[in-house]
Amino acid sequence: MTGLLVRPATPADFAAVAALTVAAYEADGQLKGEHGYAEVLADVTRRATHGEVLVAVDEATGRLLGSVTFVLPGSPYAELSGPGEAEFRMLAVDPAAQGRGAGAALARACVDRAAALGCSAVVICVRSGFAGSAHRLYERIGFVRTPEKDWAPVPGVELLGLRLDLLAGQS
Repeated sequence: MTGLLVRPATPADFAAVAALTVAAYEADGQLKGEHGYAEVLADVTRRATHGEVLVAVDEATGRLLGSVTFVLPGSPYAELSGPGEAEFRMLAVDPAAQGRGAGAALARACVDRAAALGCSAVVICVRSGFAGSAHRLYERIGFVRTPEKDWAPVPGVELLGLRLDLLAGQS
């Protein structure tokens, strides 16, 4: 999308990233009955210490539209990634900015980052029953369901594993 810039978050962005991420998860209904996950989402300083926080901004206004955290195996935020795989977490788009391409731009930036680092794949998880638009976005990018990566961090929260092979067709 023109007019959209994806860049690394700076400490000056952290408060806005925290508010946007919590608002996006709340708007999607993913924080109902949750205990403590909003605080994890809001701790952007810790995420930036253990991964790369990227933001999508409107180039004309400078308004923050979305964010994501990119991690490698061994990070405290890595849930699924194994050797050679990258992962991204907490992709969130401001509910008022949905449909402008920020989510796709952030996901593609993570895929590009993983490829630049020589990773063989990108793995992610999505919550079962939520974020239908996110499921469709990831499918369009080429992620495929990987049931062996499914897991449940707490009872009642089922996460579905998805994988994008970055080396398909290469030799």
